[in-house]
Amino acid sequence: MPEYKAPLRDIKFVMNELLDSEQHYANLEGAEDATPDMVDAIIGEGAKFCEQVLSPLNQVGDTEGCTWSEDGVKTPTGFKEAYQQYVEGGWPSMTADPNYGGQGLPSSLGIVMSEMVGTSNWSFGMYPGLSHGATNTIEAHGTEEQKQTYLTKLISGEWTGTMCLTEPHCGSDLGTLRTKAEPNADGTYAITGTKIFISAGEHDMAENIVHIVLARLPGAPEGTKGISLFIVPKNLPNEDGSSGERNAVSCGSIEHKMGIHGNATCVMNFDGAKGWLIGPENKGLNCMFTFMNTARIGTAIQGLGAAELGFQGSLAYAKDRLAMRSLSGPKNPEGIADPIIVHPDVRRMLLTQKAVAEGARALIYLTAQQADIVHSGKTEEERKAADEALGFLTPIAKAFLTEIGYEAANLGMQVFGGHGFISEWGMEQNVRDARIGMIYEGTTGIQALDLLGRKVLMTQGESLKGFTKQVHVFCKENAENEQLKEFLEPLAAINKEWGDLTMKIGMTAMKNREEVGAASVDYLMYSGYAVFAYLWARMAKVALDQMADGTSEELFYNAKVQTARFYFKRMLPRAKAHAESMLAGADSLMDMPEEAFAI
Repeated sequence: MPEYKAPLRDIKFVMNELLDSEQHYANLEGAEDATPDMVDAIIGEGAKFCEQVLSPLNQVGDTEGCTWSEDGVKTPTGFKEAYQQYVEGGWPSMTADPNYGGQGLPSSLGIVMSEMVGTSNWSFGMYPGLSHGATNTIEAHGTEEQKQTYLTKLISGEWTGTMCLTEPHCGSDLGTLRTKAEPNADGTYAITGTKIFISAGEHDMAENIVHIVLARLPGAPEGTKGISLFIVPKNLPNEDGSSGERNAVSCGSIEHKMGIHGNATCVMNFDGAKGWLIGPENKGLNCMFTFMNTARIGTAIQGLGAAELGFQGSLAYAKDRLAMRSLSGPKNPEGIADPIIVHPDVRRMLLTQKAVAEGARALIYLTAQQADIVHSGKTEEERKAADEALGFLTPIAKAFLTEIGYEAANLGMQVFGGHGFISEWGMEQNVRDARIGMIYEGTTGIQALDLLGRKVLMTQGESLKGFTKQVHVFCKENAENEQLKEFLEPLAAINKEWGDLTMKIGMTAMKNREEVGAASVDYLMYSGYAVFAYLWARMAKVALDQMADGTSEELFYNAKVQTARFYFKRMLPRAKAHAESMLAGADSLMDMPEEAFAI
């Protein structure tokens, strides 16, 4: 199993040199405690916890999995103890509201911790990760009484949370859900129904679990306009805030899955369970989007984590494994063969993983900064602009990063050759664990429709223009920089083409709405490569500037420039194929009659 080592140098490069986190935090309301020394201390302690506690449990979780009985779900050996250490370290409260026991640090700092936790042990990280979403939802939409009852316990980590959306018959089509919420005389509701695919729905790590549940009130409108949101605890709270008698909610079974074995994916049965309405009636889906957007950024981290873990494992192996001789002559003449890192194709696989992991880190941290501004920006104008940027970037981050993160995980396994297929190395586990990222919290196809249909075309391209304008300004400001020319020219070209392609798709969609669905995934992937081009050009500029000023870390900065060069020459050209495909039209997809598929 790869021994995870937090990539602290690159984390600090992205935070401090690329995105200027110190200035960013200074511009936020209430972020005074996020000083450089404090940030470094937090990241350093988080890295130790992930490396020393969580990483050794990653393969344990995969091998043992969770076990179900009528008494509940038992997590793998060491998980419960690790969670207690996580709570004692104060990690659940780091970015939460101080009024309810939180430390009030910016959410972008929490994202850094989420990256390290998720990369070291994704199955474990899902337990507190779902709690963050429940916390954000109650904070945004709950009453003061609900916040005092539930938020304080979620923030302390004493209780954990879940999101209960989908049902056996409806998948992502939540408009057809059937779970009922009948009013009780005391103002509560009796929740009845079955929810499936509930991550962390039942476990033995905390004394209570707070389920955030979508259900229908009597007489509610059909479809998504008739869905309400409820808090349904596993154990009913006592008046003193402690965990009391068992509610009528139970785990009927846990799924047998391809990966993430250390996390319990549950079938949850609500049999007249007592629940409390959160937010307005029939506005539950609007409220739940607070949770879902949090989860989507969290899922984007899975793409980063899969690439980073695969890269760390395969890089160490490539340096050590001897096989064949370099085509240009022996590089290890005293040995029986050369290390495989000398071979061009192995370097292609390693550099792809490196470009994906480091580009993903830049995109996620950029997105997290926008979320900071939405929450704590000093002016309404700032918050509005950040919200628009966040809405545009979220589907790209979630879908693009899980797609290419999975590709990177596969390449990490491929570097090992036949050994990659063997469990003891941990590469095949990384591939299995990563595969779910493209499915949950909205599949790639759903994210693509959200991006192209809702975020771009329904705004007449305004959200896209907001981003492409930033890219244009960057290119214009650096136009005289000869060292950046190799990056700026293709960046400016794809930035212009992005707008042209959007206009063409918009025009054809006015005649045939199927064109949006036909083009959407290619459009999203194209957008991802374009965003990465911008970020890699910016990273190359930072590195070149540092080297021009003189630095003791020339190897690090030169590697940044070389990775950027690899990205522009070897990965960005993929966007051309996506451009052709998105303009190919819906006919080639829709013309075939249904009965012809089986012929």
